[in-house]
Amino acid sequence: MLNLLLFAAIVVYVGGVWKFWTGFHRTNFSAGRPYLALFWPVFMVSRSYRQNFNRALKG
Repeated sequence: MLNLLLFAAIVVYVGGVWKFWTGFHRTNFSAGRPYLALFWPVFMVSRSYRQNFNRALKG
C-alpha cells in the first residue's frame, strides 16, 4: 500500500513539473523555468505562484 501511495505521489509531482514546463509561456514569469518547475510544491504556498501555476496548467 505504501508503494502505491509513493508511486502516486511521484506521478503527481512529475505531472506537475511537465504541465508547468510546457505551459510556462502562459505565466507572468520571464526566467527561472527549471527552478520554478522543479520546486512547484514548495512555491504553492504563494498566492501569486498558484495563480501562475493554474495559468500554466490551462490550455
